[in-house]
Amino acid sequence: MAPDAAREIRERVSPSSGWFYRVRKTLYAGETAYQQIELVETEEFGRTLLLDGATQVMEANEFQYHEPMAHIPLLCHAKPERVLIIGGGDGGVLREVLKHPSVTQVDLVELDEAVISFSRTMLQFCSQGAFEDPRTRVHIQDGRSFVEQSKETYDIIIMDMTDPAGPSLRLYSREFFLALTRVLKDRQSRFIMHSESPDLRPQAFARIHRTLRSVFPQVDLALTTIRMYGGLWSFAMASLGTEGASPRDLSSEEIRRRMTARGLECLKVISPETWSAFFAPYPYIQALLEQDGDLCTDEHPDFPDSFSYR
Repeated sequence: MAPDAAREIRERVSPSSGWFYRVRKTLYAGETAYQQIELVETEEFGRTLLLDGATQVMEANEFQYHEPMAHIPLLCHAKPERVLIIGGGDGGVLREVLKHPSVTQVDLVELDEAVISFSRTMLQFCSQGAFEDPRTRVHIQDGRSFVEQSKETYDIIIMDMTDPAGPSLRLYSREFFLALTRVLKDRQSRFIMHSESPDLRPQAFARIHRTLRSVFPQVDLALTTIRMYGGLWSFAMASLGTEGASPRDLSSEEIRRRMTARGLECLKVISPETWSAFFAPYPYIQALLEQDGDLCTDEHPDFPDSFSYR
């Protein structure tokens, strides 16, 4: 496509603020059965994927999101073998999961088949052949129905979904989290999801964690900066008990040992030195976690600080 004349993408990251970046040219613009899809070449961040106008993946810094999402739960498990990824059609989380040699099977469940096809042809920088790995099994299906119907269990479940709005709301509810408990293999198993930004959407952040704590006896918070999502971001990792260490209890020496054994020495965000920093929230963020409030349920799914990207 022809170069865009001084085009800027301006995107909200909270109900009343946002950021912008400049586009060199539009590489693709189209529509799937479920959403609008666009790939642009940017001046600063390389190729960038947008779905329904919201930034999903930036070539220059996608690792800031995909590394913590995959490696935090897998490094907390002594020997992860079976992994379920709900969403993640760009292939970035899948790519990182497959770096663990103990992993024997990854089931990736994506509703929109066109996103996976697009990723294979246009986002090779993100998936890097992960969809062709023989350990990968792709399921074109709604993530909630897959979990509710599954007869299999998993060591690690990763939910890489869009923000809680529209159809994705059904995967943020207490009812869905209860369904997940049935497909976690044991008390060492972990479930991880992004939990919004405590700065940009504090009420959504707090509500996700409250809802998880109403189901899971152990919920850990991880924080990091993700530039493509506008700043400070969070992950919530839940388990059915305390078998195996909490991430806060894993020393830098133990993380170094596990990373070395798994050949993970060249990551860009996760290291023995940075590990403990993910799990040390500022006091104002801890206060958000201690707020009283309602839960996200099928009957009351909407989040108080939801907004339109456009």
